[in-house]
Amino acid sequence: MMDMDDSGPKVYARAVWLDTQTRQSGQNVLAVVFDIKENWHIASDAAQAVPESKFKPYFTSVKVKTEDPRLTFGAPQFPKAHMLTLGSLPDPAGVYDGRVVIYIPVIVTDGADPGTINVEVDLDYQACDDMVCDFPVQEMVSAELEIVLVDATITAESDSSGIFDDFDPATFESLGTTETKADPVDVSGATESKPSTTVNLLITEIDPSGPAGFAMLLLLAALGGALLNFTPCVLPVIPIKILGLAQTAGNRKKTLMLGSVMAAGVVSFWLGLGIAIAGVSGFTASNQLFQYPVFSITVGVIIAIMAVGMCGLFAIRLPNFVYSVSPKHDSVVGSYGFGIMTAVLSTPCTAPMMGAAAAWAATQSPTTTLITFAAIGIGMALPYLILSANPKLVDSLPRTGPGSELLKQVMGLLMLAAAAFFIGAGISGMISDGTQAAPKGHWWVVGGIVAIAGLWLIIRIVNATSSTAKRAIFAALGVCTIVLAGFGALAMTQGDTHDDAPINWVYYTPERFEEALADGNVILLDFTADWCANCHLLEHTVLNTEAVTEMLRGDDFVAMKVDLTGGYPDGKAKLKEAGSVTIPYLVIYSPDGQVAFNANWYTASQITEALAKAKSTVAVVVSD
Repeated sequence: MMDMDDSGPKVYARAVWLDTQTRQSGQNVLAVVFDIKENWHIASDAAQAVPESKFKPYFTSVKVKTEDPRLTFGAPQFPKAHMLTLGSLPDPAGVYDGRVVIYIPVIVTDGADPGTINVEVDLDYQACDDMVCDFPVQEMVSAELEIVLVDATITAESDSSGIFDDFDPATFESLGTTETKADPVDVSGATESKPSTTVNLLITEIDPSGPAGFAMLLLLAALGGALLNFTPCVLPVIPIKILGLAQTAGNRKKTLMLGSVMAAGVVSFWLGLGIAIAGVSGFTASNQLFQYPVFSITVGVIIAIMAVGMCGLFAIRLPNFVYSVSPKHDSVVGSYGFGIMTAVLSTPCTAPMMGAAAAWAATQSPTTTLITFAAIGIGMALPYLILSANPKLVDSLPRTGPGSELLKQVMGLLMLAAAAFFIGAGISGMISDGTQAAPKGHWWVVGGIVAIAGLWLIIRIVNATSSTAKRAIFAALGVCTIVLAGFGALAMTQGDTHDDAPINWVYYTPERFEEALADGNVILLDFTADWCANCHLLEHTVLNTEAVTEMLRGDDFVAMKVDLTGGYPDGKAKLKEAGSVTIPYLVIYSPDGQVAFNANWYTASQITEALAKAKSTVAVVVSD
């Protein structure tokens, strides 16, 4: 082991090949070696977390960063951690000390082009002694591998010095023979999904390593950002901004200026997120903010204040701070703040393409992360720039009078419903521990406010217009709003763990997951949260379809939810292990623990095909 004095690092990490040369279609092993200073340790990988312990250490992770179609990386073999009671903590934790070696099996593709590949590995760990911990460390180690022809003589030797004595060759069985893939490998034992190959349902593969591929990814990120405006999180506030632009439509210069300022607010928020993801350890996704209930409640309160102003209730004198939170739309500060708020509202939702691009960018260099998140922000801001540059598009909207006031009041009530949603989700996150269904009573409050908006539209439309046709149309719209609010609240509060539910969900814990695998079940694992609107959308429109629910009622299938409403620690660890940083996300496991399917957007046919494949694959293995 390498000597380390008191002034040096507590942990010395490196990557070593079993053989520095490998033939085409040959096998090799990459070892990640941690030499840890005496009396110091690092936490185990997340897969060895103590289930019953309330203490969650900063788990060690190792991730292959290099992607090359000539190499297939398999699930790693890492050592068994030993239990250690730390300081005054009542529960022990799994730790590594001394020399720790993690093995990653590798297969070279048959017919791979000869040449040298520098394989880079990202490490994430925290060194601690019995009483204190250093700051978490994120670093990269690398080792070069030379691919030679299948009939070549291996001449180079590796300085392995007994490092590979404990490697189990059986781990190659999980790789098959020469199946080609180059997905990043996570030390938790699961192969991490590659965002660039699952951008959406239409585009199956994008390689962002080259200029053309990266440019395409940025275009998709921008398109995904634009689509965020049509998600349930953002859609209610768009008419409000359109109304604001309509107020100044007669002054083209002012309209363009206010629209540009709002767009700048949107972009600056996404850039801020990119900076946080690039520079803050442990922060990896935009919707991660809503895993903190206080954040959800704070957003809800701010929206509620804005909603009160939109409804025209600021005629009642409120505390001065209220006016600073909800400034006028025709001011620079108001437009910029509204842009930031619009972007904040989008974070619980993940649009197709945007989610995949953001997840990929979170694993890249700070510069790449910032460029990608800027593209998402520009895409989201673009519709507002188009509207402000073409004020005639909103010039027909009423600027003053009863019609304009009624529209603002109805939109204000819908914003108040959004506020109730965020506040309720935050309170639900505080109450829920993730191991059972979170409280859902706030959905009735949301539905009730939406119904009031519909009723108010019916009552006030008579004063807003003298046209019989318009009265009839808007009254019908109000009736539809009331009906949809009732059905929506009923659907969202319907229990999902009783016999009459479309899917009888089991809520994830590590023990329940392992038990389901031990019983020989195919597991559909759905990562979700109460604040994730797209999660609800996919559950009700895809997972609750008859074809999917019929399969999941079978004896060999288990539907399991990972509820991240309150940032459930075991759930977050499982999401990381599954290879994602955003939700919605769904993984299907075969009974041997292998991933049969994973995606953040999917169709019912994809789910049924993956479930059938996972079950049939195991049946073949058993028969052999």
